[in-house]
Amino acid sequence: MSRLVAVGEQPAARLCAELEAGNILFCDREAINLYFPRTAFPISAEEREFLLGQKQTSAAYHKNIAYRPGEDRVTGLDKSEAAEAERLRKILRDYSQSAAEFLEKLLPPYAGKWKLDFASYRPLEEKGRPARTRARNDLPHVDSFPTRPTNGDRILRLFTNINPSKNRVWITSETFEAIAPRFAEALGIPGAPSGHPAAKWLRALAHRSSRLLPGLAPFIRRSPYDVFMHRCHNAMKEDAAFQAECPKQRWEFPPDATWIVFTDCLSHAVLEGQYALEQTFLVSREALVAPERSPLAVLERLAGYSLTIPAV
Repeated sequence: MSRLVAVGEQPAARLCAELEAGNILFCDREAINLYFPRTAFPISAEEREFLLGQKQTSAAYHKNIAYRPGEDRVTGLDKSEAAEAERLRKILRDYSQSAAEFLEKLLPPYAGKWKLDFASYRPLEEKGRPARTRARNDLPHVDSFPTRPTNGDRILRLFTNINPSKNRVWITSETFEAIAPRFAEALGIPGAPSGHPAAKWLRALAHRSSRLLPGLAPFIRRSPYDVFMHRCHNAMKEDAAFQAECPKQRWEFPPDATWIVFTDCLSHAVLEGQYALEQTFLVSREALVAPERSPLAVLERLAGYSLTIPAV
């Protein structure tokens, strides 16, 4: 099972190894101020007060208010005045930038070897939140982004609880390495019986992808790895037996706490909490200190062949 590792004076490579093993890095406000006194992370009291007043639009559709760094724009915001919308964009942009600066100092082996993905603000109470099964946050799962395939790169996420009085409650279960054989066989991709149609299709796709000219690679958006991870994400949530039987650990992250986790590795869910910020990083698999523990390596050992597509 996973451990909570309090950030202190540990070597950066050790912190990376803890993350890649499926553990959670934890930083409270005191630790951030002590070890990273020059960082602006996470946000000011005035920014927090403003965020607590924001509302999310179409909660059944948008899971959160998202900031897209590459486009410098916000989506999922309730109708508001232009001045308020601009201030929210600036706050989320500053949070995204300060989160990146913070992790550059905390985890230098990854610095410059990641893609800064979306940041998000989560203003809704998670407990009792209505959602389709596949969109529920309270069911243990590993992350996969169907519209943002990673081709084997890792999903590293940094969360901050900005609720002034309530803990954010998570549960975690096993790592991907432990659960992969169960779902690989159930879905028929990689490691399934050779006659299964899905297994045949993925083997064929992997073979064709490996033979493509690099210039054609961008036209195949999702590698065999991405296809499996997305199916696994859905299957975990829809498997009632797994949800009932999987071992669970409960974590309560207090106000002002920040925690960091590879969410493609550690199965996780959020049970309670309102008002949180999050920044996602897509870490290059070449930057990993223990690449053999990555979900890609786990799946390729099961499959016996490459599940990625050629780089451009």
